[in-house]
Amino acid sequence: MKSKGLWGAVALVVVGIIFGAVLVSGFGLVRPSFADIKMGASYPPVDLNADATSFSKAFIQVAKTVTPQIVQITVVAKTDNSQSNNFFFFPFNNMPKEEEGSGSGIIISPDGYIVTNYHVVKNATSVKVGLYDKRVFTAKVVGTDPLTDIAVIKINAHDLPTAYLGDSDSIKVGQWVMAIGNPLSLTSTVTQGIISALGRGHLGLINSSYGIEDYIQTDAAINPGNSGGALVDLSGAVVGVNSAIAASGTGSFIGYGFAVPINLVKSVAKELIAYGKVTRGYIGVEIGEVDDAMAKSLGMDKPEGVIVQGIVPGGSASKADIKPGDVILKVDGKSVNMPNELQSMVASKTAGTTITLTLFRNGQTIDRKVTLKERSDENKNEPVADKDQSQNNDNSQNNTVSFKSVGLSVRNLTSAEKSSFKVSNGIMISDVQPYGVAQNQNLGQGMVITEANREPIKDVSQFKKIMDEKKGSAVLLKVVDSKGRSAFVGLEIPAESK
Repeated sequence: MKSKGLWGAVALVVVGIIFGAVLVSGFGLVRPSFADIKMGASYPPVDLNADATSFSKAFIQVAKTVTPQIVQITVVAKTDNSQSNNFFFFPFNNMPKEEEGSGSGIIISPDGYIVTNYHVVKNATSVKVGLYDKRVFTAKVVGTDPLTDIAVIKINAHDLPTAYLGDSDSIKVGQWVMAIGNPLSLTSTVTQGIISALGRGHLGLINSSYGIEDYIQTDAAINPGNSGGALVDLSGAVVGVNSAIAASGTGSFIGYGFAVPINLVKSVAKELIAYGKVTRGYIGVEIGEVDDAMAKSLGMDKPEGVIVQGIVPGGSASKADIKPGDVILKVDGKSVNMPNELQSMVASKTAGTTITLTLFRNGQTIDRKVTLKERSDENKNEPVADKDQSQNNDNSQNNTVSFKSVGLSVRNLTSAEKSSFKVSNGIMISDVQPYGVAQNQNLGQGMVITEANREPIKDVSQFKKIMDEKKGSAVLLKVVDSKGRSAFVGLEIPAESK
């Protein structure tokens, strides 16, 4: 009996030890050895094929190669403190002050030339350049071009890693790109995305009527500090200089940004390095977009090209048989369909260069050679008055005619109005209905219509006759605003026009 009791006690002790060990290990109180620790699954959930692996390696290789070619720029610049809202220092608001800013730049030569944005170095009193290898240099500003927002600076260095400047004319919407720069003071940052649009203009990013806005739009993240950095394709070629962020109210990226095409940058940078300034050639024309209504009014098969709205006195076009109402279809054989496209094409050429313009005029396609001239300040934007407009008898009757289907009312001009607008003929737009056809074509109350269907307009009865003849079609109007600026407008007229 005693032996049975003894063995029972031993069995209970053994069971207790085993149960205790299980409990202790279950609560993690007994650590496994370092060699016995296993973490995660034994293999990745997806087996990448060769194409996917190669695609990923392209990004890695571009980032590794191009990042050393991008620099960080720190600028101390003068700024006007007159707009300051600091109450405590209001007596000194008119005193100039300095502030620090930063941006990026691209090394374009082994001996230290760097391209960046004009707005990065604007009014700079001190420019410092930080390289990828942590060296810091003082830079001098070689030249700036505010109309393209491009500048070139120079550091005293040698054997620098130099970027390959690609061909922005060959890029496509949907193409993968990478933005490399120093956003938000974070050095050597790489983001990726696609080219989401080409030829973006009318953004108001350059404060000049001669500003050249022909941007590459990308959804690769661009933030403050990226300005002047590189937009590169997957071969590592620079296709653009990152320049602007879409307005967000916060000053930060909200989905897309803009870059200056590298082909334009190359032509500007060469002149800045050689001469310290850009001697840009100009055709000497005022231009506008050709929409569907205007194309119909001109007798074109489809909307294309840009229309010549006016000729600058003394400019190149005034001596090359180019007339208001001509449509520029091509420049040196290359098609053009937007005003900013034409500006960008011409901006890449220097004064003295001869180009060939292909024009649409009166149903025919013709070529005209134009030797570009440098714009003179005194000939800014004044269109040449048509010399073939004959003097007409004054008609001071104030009768009004309305065209309800296009939302437009017109009346005859008084003698005083003719004198005020400096026109010898025409009719006044007395009313434009909201959301109507006329308003959609940017016609406004107070404008003067001087031509319709290329005929000088003397009075409303003549205008009504032309409008009636063009029912179900479109009419080309020439209008003059209160500042004396003239423009052509295509107006499509429904068949039931009255």
